[in-house]
Amino acid sequence: MNVVTGSSAVGEQLVRDPRVVMVSFTGSPEVGRRIRDIAGFKRFTFELGSNSAVIIDDDSKLDEAVKRCVEGGFAHSGQVCISTQRILVQHKIEKVFVEKLTEAVGNLKTGDPFDETTDVSALITTNDVVRLVDWINEAKRMGAIVTTGGDKVGNAILPTVLTKVTPGMKVFDKEVFGPLVAVTTYDTFEEAIKLLNSSKYAINAGVYTSDLAKAMKAAREIRAGAVLINDVPSFRVDHMPYGGVKESGLGREGVRYAIEEMTELKLVIFKL
Repeated sequence: MNVVTGSSAVGEQLVRDPRVVMVSFTGSPEVGRRIRDIAGFKRFTFELGSNSAVIIDDDSKLDEAVKRCVEGGFAHSGQVCISTQRILVQHKIEKVFVEKLTEAVGNLKTGDPFDETTDVSALITTNDVVRLVDWINEAKRMGAIVTTGGDKVGNAILPTVLTKVTPGMKVFDKEVFGPLVAVTTYDTFEEAIKLLNSSKYAINAGVYTSDLAKAMKAAREIRAGAVLINDVPSFRVDHMPYGGVKESGLGREGVRYAIEEMTELKLVIFKL
């Protein structure tokens, strides 16, 4: 194994080199497209952007759903490719769900990452802080409401809950990659699936429901790399097939599945 660090020029040279027979890339869809364009006939797997969503049906166990949404949305300050970002809540339970979520998120501690009591810390770069503040302000101008957080402290964004979020807002359409969850309401389960599928990204999706028929419908109709019933999309373990569809990527990770992606089948026939 050789670890080579450098600029995009280094990466492009590695991708173009005929001795490299496969490329596995994690990053933005834009760079993924560039790799696809210059890789020629190489094999490749891509893990690209995401804005993972979870549907909260009106028969869900709300306390459990809230707890997991907080864990899924704010672990590693939301800087996870399958961080829970979009929360689609049935309108009948919006008020109580948002109250519980706001209280739980408001209790998170922002601070020094070396302090074991810290829940949320700085974002990767100052530019990410500026971008996220701009996205929050845009959402507010378009009618979204901040129920907690929304401000920056140094290079950190306070854990943020946005409600009344609608498609067309960057916090709904794009990948936040920060400590923010965006709550959108729906009327029918069919509408929730349509909202979830409206994204150009899709790695994991979550659905909270006690209705087996709805769970099976979600499993059939949600277009994503994985559908988790009664959990948030942020759950994964290394042996499961992991990867996205649409602009979230190509191929699957996970030990067995990564080996398959990196294997070329060869047929050998003996005529005796």
